[in-house]
Amino acid sequence: MTQSNPRISKAVIPAAGLGTRFLPATKATPKEMLPVVDKPAIQYVVEEAVSAGLDDVLMITGRNKRPLEDHFDRNYELESALQKKGDASRLAKVQESSDLATMHYVRQGDPKGLGHAVLCAAPHVGHEPFAVLLGDDLIDPRDPLLARMVAVQEQHGGSVVALMEVAPEQIHLYGCAAVEATADDDVVKVTGLVEKPEAADAPSNYAIIGRYVLDPHIFDILRKTEPGRGGEIQLTDALQQLATDEKIGGPVHGVVFKGRRYDTGDRGDYLRAIVRLACEREDLGPDFRAWLRSYVAEEM
Repeated sequence: MTQSNPRISKAVIPAAGLGTRFLPATKATPKEMLPVVDKPAIQYVVEEAVSAGLDDVLMITGRNKRPLEDHFDRNYELESALQKKGDASRLAKVQESSDLATMHYVRQGDPKGLGHAVLCAAPHVGHEPFAVLLGDDLIDPRDPLLARMVAVQEQHGGSVVALMEVAPEQIHLYGCAAVEATADDDVVKVTGLVEKPEAADAPSNYAIIGRYVLDPHIFDILRKTEPGRGGEIQLTDALQQLATDEKIGGPVHGVVFKGRRYDTGDRGDYLRAIVRLACEREDLGPDFRAWLRSYVAEEM
């Protein structure tokens, strides 16, 4: 039976990580501000939230993350300079980021894990369901994953996680879900979750990727969740409780994603993401693809 659930309008983006895999570039620059072609990675994530109808965005930041706030704020000096030059194209690009969404910020004082970062959003979110988007995962706008997750949550209530099938030897890098089939080919019911299991202990090859739509009862669980793997408060551990006891906050479903995803949390995948996105750009793609073919041919 279709349920009537509150419309989701708020998105939470945890962005307090230190970005140690990208040192020394991230010594003074937040990893979320590293450019993917000509936009910082974090802007792609905010654009995705807005495209799914979530225009109230809370960013969980930390020390040395002020550039994130500056990027989504107005820069009157730069705008004035571009306006005087008559550079309407670049002016529009500068203004685009500040006009995207209603932005809010809160600091995660201690880096206690993703679960703790999500808990920092409780005063802002209140008693509404909300989305969580991790900045390391960029989802191609042609594959509207978050919009599908919002629709599933509005139909079933509870929480929804994004799942992707991975090779067994990669499952130890992700949270992993035990699942049951539903009437929808791309939707499963989640019956259990485990954080970064060894391949022999994994209940499936369905990995959790960085998109969640969460019931607000998750906050009550996170307040009581003890540090888990890595000594951090794991969001997966809290979701496990929701999955095994629907009376707490409804069921947990998963949307199985088979679209285009760009992982910018790893240096190699970050470079591949830039190449793939640049190749697909109308303004850059033709010349860049021609150069790339020539470069590969010469190297081989």
